[in-house]
Order: sequence, then structure tokens, then C-alpha cells
Amino acid sequence: MFLKKNSGQVEKLNQAGRFIYGPVLSRRLGLSLGIDILPPKTCNFNCLYCQLGPTKKIIEKRHPYYRVTDIIEALKTALEHLPRIDYLTFSGSGEPTLNTHLGRLIREIKQRTTKPVAVLTNSLLLKEKEVREELALADLVVPSLDAAEQSLFLQINRPNPAVHIDGIIDGLIRFREEFHGQIWLEVMLIKGMNDKPEPLLKLKDAIAKIRPHKIQLNTVVRPPAEAWVEPLGKEEMVEVSKILGPSAEVIIEATKRVDLEKRENLENSILSILKRRPASEEELASLLSESKEKVQQVLEKLLAEKKVQVKDHYHRRQFEYFWKGK
Repeated sequence: MFLKKNSGQVEKLNQAGRFIYGPVLSRRLGLSLGIDILPPKTCNFNCLYCQLGPTKKIIEKRHPYYRVTDIIEALKTALEHLPRIDYLTFSGSGEPTLNTHLGRLIREIKQRTTKPVAVLTNSLLLKEKEVREELALADLVVPSLDAAEQSLFLQINRPNPAVHIDGIIDGLIRFREEFHGQIWLEVMLIKGMNDKPEPLLKLKDAIAKIRPHKIQLNTVVRPPAEAWVEPLGKEEMVEVSKILGPSAEVIIEATKRVDLEKRENLENSILSILKRRPASEEELASLLSESKEKVQQVLEKLLAEKKVQVKDHYHRRQFEYFWKGK
């Protein structure tokens, strides 16, 4: 998964890949080591744009899922063999706050490393005091808010219809008051849905109450759950940022090459990434510090073995893990 070691160490690293992936070159977090604490796909939303595909079953109750000791041991193994990283990031196979061990995991990590901890969340469970207290242990929380109006929220994020957007906004406001770290609010923009003046002005009003440190504007850059979902162009994103105000920034996808040592098993490294997110050949080559030719060779093999599949997303080939039964 990571650096070349003896066979016993390689086996430990491959086992760590069950929970740890990357490091991934993130558009906002730099070199980010992913911590995945959920089975695929475990979420309380079924967002139109999700790169993991549709949510087959909405999960509303929190659950432990895995043993804390197993996850911490995997992280310890990864950190022992990794080069520089910028963040340890809870993300991957769904909504991290659905794991009841999240707070304990953050505390355990803080005892073992000084690396900052980030959590990506869809914001739904911030209405619960216990979840806010757990997230408050992190250094950075990146919550999402795609709409401030109920009908549009239901269309885009597709939760249980009983969920109301006002409760989510209230949870975000409360968390801002209680949390001493950074909050970078993400807005995923979909062409023809939440990119028009009326929904954007309602969103702006809600954001003014939340007071995040940053507003990060994103759009659909990977194959979404619904094929008809379209991204905004760069100029359209800039126009949205003008409406939302000076703290809004357009996130530009990272494309620079990451200078890492070569991986022991390129195939496992590619699969570890694709299990959590689709990626192009260029992204994989950059993330893994390999030549595009080598990455192409491995992808051809994985395609032949039906371990991955490829989709075209607005004239760009994206590879994704082939989930059996997907």
C-alpha cells in the first residue's frame, strides 16, 4: 500500500488499507491521509451528485461498525511508513458521524500524533449534542450545505423526507458557537438546481447565521449517482462566489504531481483509492507518484479482471471500483 518493506510489513500495510487510504492530494487539505470507518456505502443522505453512487438504504441510527483498536492499529502502521502528510481526514465510504466511535477515535489519534484531524460531514447529525461534542475534538470540520430551502434540499440530498433543513441549519449554528477549530462550509453546485439567484440568496442568508470561516464552492467533477446531473463551468462558479460574498472560494481540483516514494503494490494502491472515490488516470498517476504509462497498464489488467469499471463524465474518463451487486 505504501513504501517497500519486508513481506511481514507489507502484509500489515495491506491490512491497514481496510481503514486507511492514500495519502490523497486533496483540493482543500493538501496531502490528506484518509480514515474510512464505515462499510460501503453507509449514509443518511442519497445525494444526486455522490461519487459513491446511490445509497441503497438510508441509515439513520449510529452504530460502532468496527473495533477502535483495529482502526488505530491500522493508522499506526500507516503513519510509521508514510512520508509527509498535511491532514488525517475522516472520509471515504459514507457519513463519518454515523460511527459511534468517532469521538473516541479522534481522542486516540490526538494522543499518537500532532497531525491535524479533519472530518468531512453532510451536517445532518449536528443537531445532536453528542455528535457536536465528538466533532469538536477535531481541528477542522468541513460540513456541507447545498440548499437552505426545504423542497430543494429534498431534491438534491434526498434524505428521509421527515428531515427538515431548518434543523440542519440550526445544528450548524450551534456547532459554530461551540467549536474552537475551523469550519469550512462546502456547497456542491448542480447546474439548473441550486445555482440560480433565488436559492443562492436564501443560502447566503443561512450562511450569514452559521458564520463559517470559509465557504468552499464545489461542483460535480466525478461521475455522480444520477447520470443527468451536470457541473457548473469555472466562470459560472465565479459568478456564484460573487453572490455568496468575499469568504466564498471556488475549489480548483489538484493536479500537481505528489513526490512520494514508489508503492510496493501499485494494484492494491489503485484499488484502495478507487474503493473510496472515482479517479482519472492522471489523478492516480499524481496521487501515487507513478508514470501514467504504469498506471494505465495496471488499469488495463484490473479492467480485464472486472475489478474496476470506467465511465465518461463530461469528456473525461473516470475509473471506479467495481462493487459486486452495484
